[in-house]
Amino acid sequence: MRPLGVNTWVWVSPLTDDNAPGLLHHVAALGFDAVELPLENAGDLTPGRLADVLGETGLTPYVVGAMAPGRDLVATSPDVVADTQEYLRACVDLAEAVGAATVCGPFHAATGRVWRMTHEERAAAYDEWREHLAPVVAYAADRGVRIGIEPLNRYETSMVNTVEQALEALDGLLGDGLGLALDTYHLGIEERSAADAVRRAGHHLAHVQVCGNDRGAPGGDQTDWDGLFAAFDEVGYAGPLNIESFTPDNAAIAVAASIWRPLATSPDDLARDGLAFLRTRATGGTVT
Repeated sequence: MRPLGVNTWVWVSPLTDDNAPGLLHHVAALGFDAVELPLENAGDLTPGRLADVLGETGLTPYVVGAMAPGRDLVATSPDVVADTQEYLRACVDLAEAVGAATVCGPFHAATGRVWRMTHEERAAAYDEWREHLAPVVAYAADRGVRIGIEPLNRYETSMVNTVEQALEALDGLLGDGLGLALDTYHLGIEERSAADAVRRAGHHLAHVQVCGNDRGAPGGDQTDWDGLFAAFDEVGYAGPLNIESFTPDNAAIAVAASIWRPLATSPDDLARDGLAFLRTRATGGTVT
C-alpha cells in the first residue's frame, strides 16, 4: 500500500526546529503515514532533532525544496548557480540524515520566473540545466537519495511544464539518482490526460503530490482520480501520495502559490478530508 502523507505547508511556512516537533506529532495523530518536509532555507531544521521526532511519530519523511527568487540553474550568473547547487546539496544532506528517499521540487528556475524561448533557446537552456543539475544528482546518488524534478504549470515557470518536456530535457541524466515528481494540480493544468502523463513518466516516476484541481483536498473535485490510480498501478508506482496545499496565512507562500482564499474551513479539515479520500481509494472503495 502506498504511504499517504501531507506537506507541512498545509499549516506553516517555514518549517523550523521550533514548530516541527508539535506539527509532526499532530500530523501523526491525524492518521498520516508520511510527511513532506519543506526545507525553505538551509539551517531551518536540525537533522538530529528532526530524526528524533520522526522516530517518535513513526512518520516516513520526504524532503521538498523551494525555488525562491534568486535560486536558478539556468540563464543566470555562475554565483547564483553555485549558491543554488549548495542549497540543493543541503536538501540532500537533510534527506540523508533523516532517512528520506527523495528530495523533490522544481529544481530548474525560481518559481514564478517566466520568459519566452524559441526552440533553439529552449534546447540551449535544457543543455545548461543538465550541466548544472548533474553535480547535484551525483551528490544525491552517492548518498542514496533520489532527486525528483517537478514540472510546474505555465504560470509558475516557462522551463518545464509537462512530463514530455521533462523527459526531453533530462534525457541521459534520468536514472537511479534522478526521477520525476508529479503534482496532480500541475498535471490538471498542463496535460491533456494526467493518467497518460503518469504512463509516460513510467519507471522514472519517483514521487507524487496530490490535491484537488482547486489546490484543496483531493476527492470530490474535477480530477480523474479513477484514471490516475489506474495509471499508478500500471507503471508500478509504489511511492507516496502526499497532499500538498498551502496555508494562506504566510504572505510569501500564499503569493508564490496564488492562494487568495481559504481552501477549506481549516487546514486540519483539508488534511482530514484528503486523507479520508485517499484511504478509501487505497482500500478499493470510492468517495465522491
